[in-house]
Amino acid sequence: MSAGPLAGIRIIEVGVMLAGPYATMLLADLGAEVIKVEPPGGEISRQVSDSYFASLNRNKKSVVLDLRSDAGRQRLGELVADSHALLVNMKPSAIRKLGLTYESLRRYNERIVCVAMTGFGLEGGDDPAFDYVIQAATGVAAMTGHPDGPPTLPGYSSADNSTGLAAALGLLAQIVSGRGGQVDVCLRDVMLSQLNYRASAYLNDGAAPLRYPYGAHSYYVPAQLFATADGYLALFITHDGFWRAFAGEAGIEGFPTMAERAARRDAVLEVVSSALATDTAANWETRLRPLGIPVAAVRTLPEALERTPEMVVTAGDFRLVGSPIRIDGYQPEYRPAPAVDEHGDAATQSS
Repeated sequence: MSAGPLAGIRIIEVGVMLAGPYATMLLADLGAEVIKVEPPGGEISRQVSDSYFASLNRNKKSVVLDLRSDAGRQRLGELVADSHALLVNMKPSAIRKLGLTYESLRRYNERIVCVAMTGFGLEGGDDPAFDYVIQAATGVAAMTGHPDGPPTLPGYSSADNSTGLAAALGLLAQIVSGRGGQVDVCLRDVMLSQLNYRASAYLNDGAAPLRYPYGAHSYYVPAQLFATADGYLALFITHDGFWRAFAGEAGIEGFPTMAERAARRDAVLEVVSSALATDTAANWETRLRPLGIPVAAVRTLPEALERTPEMVVTAGDFRLVGSPIRIDGYQPEYRPAPAVDEHGDAATQSS
């Protein structure tokens, strides 16, 4: 097996909770050396649970530095001098106060890449910006849920995870450029970016997003969840070929074009719902998958994990979801999350 594609890249993380640690864990899985700088007593997410911390901090080293002290900042400078990037997720005033910007650190290394992950941008102020708050502020919650029900939040931290991915991309892009500099990534902008076609419909056509029952798509019909004889089924018909295959199996006639199905949404959903109610979600999946139709029975997380054992890895004492990135000739070695200050002075040495 080859070395990881990021072997030889050293990244300093001053991360807390989810977004920052997730970004650097993905990079560590790809072979980067990630040094997690923790405050005395350890990063706060260690207090949530051992499994929580393990799920976001495998394959890293831990060094405790008090960045409020001269000695701590000096040691950070020593790390920066021999690193490619530093990533931090804190409020802007804390990032500046602790000297974690490119302007503060360039004296140690002109080519250091400094990634700041915040709620609203380095110039956006210090308003609290947790994941659920951002989902509420960017329209995600308002467009999720039943039309007659309250706004709804997804069951996982979509804003934090998405921002972690964007920050990792920005960090690598600036390293590839060969230039040091500041990279600014914020949760609000990442979530607005991910609303792409919804935002475009409003900006260009004045079409505000509507909520449809069962999470139905705004353009494609039928593309939503459906109740069956047992369980729920996700069916996603995006073109006429899919519709012909589905309609033939389900015994449905008419509505041959995408335009007609969109124009007659209620009529289409009535006949599709009636057809799907005649069999179970599991059976419909078995019947429709061989026809190439995008379909899946709604499963719980435990059921999904049981069906994808290749995604479950072991890191120390914990079973975790592994890296989603597969590269020919490389298999990550999943090492456990570090103990507080486990690597101490050794991490200041050249990698």
